[in-house]
Amino acid sequence: MLGRRLRRLREAEGLSQRALADKVGYPHTYLSRVERGEQLPSGSLAEDLDSYFSADGLLGELLTMAQDASVPDYGRAILSSEENAVRIQVFGSSLVPGLLQTEEYARALFRVSLPGESEGATEERVVTRMRRKHVFDRPEPPLYWGIMDEAALRRPIGGPSCMAGQLRHLLGVAASTRLTIQVLPFEQGEYPTLGGSLSLLTLRNGSSLAYVESFISGEAIESPGRVLGLTQRLDISRSKALPERESLDLISRYLGEYEDEDDN
Repeated sequence: MLGRRLRRLREAEGLSQRALADKVGYPHTYLSRVERGEQLPSGSLAEDLDSYFSADGLLGELLTMAQDASVPDYGRAILSSEENAVRIQVFGSSLVPGLLQTEEYARALFRVSLPGESEGATEERVVTRMRRKHVFDRPEPPLYWGIMDEAALRRPIGGPSCMAGQLRHLLGVAASTRLTIQVLPFEQGEYPTLGGSLSLLTLRNGSSLAYVESFISGEAIESPGRVLGLTQRLDISRSKALPERESLDLISRYLGEYEDEDDN
């Protein structure tokens, strides 16, 4: 739909793809792929095209819709609910939670978890994940509590340089008074959320939504009884985690190790 709309706008102006490319400053081959529906435009390209055609943000809105469509059906409920959440609590047993990931870290995950997918499609997924972070830019951002297993720090996703950047990012965002990060150390052994990912969202109306995800599937849960059970699981796991200051100290120690590896 976005590609067809772009073609109509271009043809209405009597422009060839090369002529439009010259006017907006992008390769004509890139515009051609966008028109054919083979690749989504970047956010900056959509914005520049909207500006050039005075399209009142139409292409940007279509881009957002297309990016959301790349999210699996089971994940769309949580995606839309994040926008209205006043509190977000997340536990990850092997990875850094999505809203705390850097572009490089997310890209490394998508490249391995979706073998055979085109580079363009992978980039679209990265952009969609990064766009979710806009919830922190709201005038009143949600209270965020991210808990992760120490395995998320120990496993070198994307290599030492990628992990060093990711851990520096964690330490940076931890300075926010509305964001708390904790690490559940190996020494604690087993816990009730081991092996999965759990998100609990509290919405403006006071209702709660839970989201459980594995590596190929996920489920959004609204039943009060099931949400309560998952909340108890998260509370037990959180009680085994290190206090915030000690968690950040552990992240800093891992950061030092990755920086040393990267220098070597």
